[in-house]
Amino acid sequence: MISRASFLRCLMALAGGLLLANCSSTAVSLDYQPNLSQGTPGPRKMSVGRFADMRREGSYYIGTVRTPIGTPLERVNTRIPVDQVVRNAFAHGMSSRGMLAGRGAPYVLTGEILKLDCDQVIRPAAYAKIRVNVVRVSSGQVVFSRIYSGERENSAYLPGSGSPVPMLRELASRALQDVVDRALDDSALRASLSPSPPYGPDIL
Repeated sequence: MISRASFLRCLMALAGGLLLANCSSTAVSLDYQPNLSQGTPGPRKMSVGRFADMRREGSYYIGTVRTPIGTPLERVNTRIPVDQVVRNAFAHGMSSRGMLAGRGAPYVLTGEILKLDCDQVIRPAAYAKIRVNVVRVSSGQVVFSRIYSGERENSAYLPGSGSPVPMLRELASRALQDVVDRALDDSALRASLSPSPPYGPDIL
């Protein structure tokens, strides 16, 4: 015979599954806006390679809008896979700085997406965390590797004042752009593009 506690747990799990199944979904496009960056021109020695999605989430998923008690209301997805979103953002950032080289570039920029998501319980927020690698094409050696993070939040949003999804899209775009800008403007990353970095590989 099933105990009352077990029955209630099963009932709650079933209700949660039904709520998630009925949760609507909205697709958004994240953007990189060069006019918001203060990046300086850099060496034109890199192409853009693969960014592996290590988040253990769906390829398009970046967040869920929830009620103050945690009930899921709306899933937020990207229009293209997250790894392509990140790759495109770095390509735009490199292009705006004159750093994007074509085929035959001596270095390739790759990375791992550790976090890229947004949420809204009380106020909208978005987070990005990406490991960025510089690989020397001729040898396959990783000459630089570092983790960069970005976080954005909007404390002015009032629950019930409309869908938070447009705000979440903007916050996620800016959190990702913060990561791109911090990486491409990092003097250590740029120094690794010299033929013989002064201190060997920079791995953090």
